[in-house]
Amino acid sequence: MPSQIDVLARPVMLALRRWRIPVTAAAASAMLVAGCATAPRPKPHATPAPAPAPAPGAPQPPTAEKPKALVIAHRGASALRPEHTLAAYAKAIEDGADAIEPDLVITRDGVLVARHENDITGTTNVADVAQFADRKRTKVIDGERLTGWFTEDFTLAELKTLRARERIPQLRPANARLNDQFEIPTFDEIVRLAEQASLRTGKPIGIYAELKHPSYFRGIGLPMEDKLAAAVRAKPYLGQAPLFIQCFEGGSLRALRRTFGHAQPNVKLVQLVGNPRKSPADWKLAGDTRTFGDMLNTTGLREVATYADGIGPEKSSVVPRDAQGALAAPTALVRQAHAASLFVHPYTFRPENSFLPKTLQTGGDEATRSPSGMVRELEAFIAAGVDGFFTDDPALGRRAVDGNR
Repeated sequence: MPSQIDVLARPVMLALRRWRIPVTAAAASAMLVAGCATAPRPKPHATPAPAPAPAPGAPQPPTAEKPKALVIAHRGASALRPEHTLAAYAKAIEDGADAIEPDLVITRDGVLVARHENDITGTTNVADVAQFADRKRTKVIDGERLTGWFTEDFTLAELKTLRARERIPQLRPANARLNDQFEIPTFDEIVRLAEQASLRTGKPIGIYAELKHPSYFRGIGLPMEDKLAAAVRAKPYLGQAPLFIQCFEGGSLRALRRTFGHAQPNVKLVQLVGNPRKSPADWKLAGDTRTFGDMLNTTGLREVATYADGIGPEKSSVVPRDAQGALAAPTALVRQAHAASLFVHPYTFRPENSFLPKTLQTGGDEATRSPSGMVRELEAFIAAGVDGFFTDDPALGRRAVDGNR
């Protein structure tokens, strides 16, 4: 008769296999007892190159070789809760996300916290707090001149007195009604939330962290790579849980590759790819005239593969839109990335009309949600062979991946 631990370990074992990690019942039991029910997700290059993609919107036939696309909660369930709050991350996990994504910036006393940018003017109530009126600054960050309040001018204790606000209230008024209810979370708090959810559900909850403006922070004496590496070493959960680290600056990823090497297989590094006509901040600082577009050709992808495991491109690089605003045929990017042993996680899928192809919008204004439209958009990308995707509404992402319209 199986022991109680063996019974409890069964869903853990099944969850680990979801990430294509071979595991025995005994090993799953041991991991459960150890308090960590997670395992890494393998690189997709172990699977055959995908066949030519079907037309946009066509369902992808199931295969035994390729895992389901990874549902990555972009800043949490940010279509339903103010982004980068514990409430948003908890909702994302509840709605079936495989991984939650915190954008990481840093405080004056060197603590990693989750904000879309270090400029917190539009995402907190800081402008309404009289005691911080004199912290308003004008700075140049990655070549852009900004005026506002910035995380590096506050200690963690000071930031904890502020409250989060919805970043795009005109499109997400329901989120705006939740303004001033939630704190700014630390990276440690987000990891703890994921760990507790993993232990509770038996499902591995991945962390998909983005380093924001690392060259800028390094220039003011706050190197983020060191802080993140120290956090990974200090937390047993991050030693085994699926952990993705992404950045627009390849220099930071190269530094992290030197730090982690290939000895920690749960850690995957991801090169984010911005507007093809623009350049990464670290390239600009080094006088390199190449652009993000140069990362996406065959030579560029091979270079990325020397230090990263995957790419996170703008979704239009995978499935563009035609002159009428409808989805066009997929590009060759997924096939070429897979040939370079890179997985592909495009961003960002959102349910409001404002973000959807014209043919997938529904009646109403730009803020009107079209859940079926977002699911159909995602089906086109899944058919094109992507290995995962960033979405503000993980429940809809889950529906698209699982084939539940």
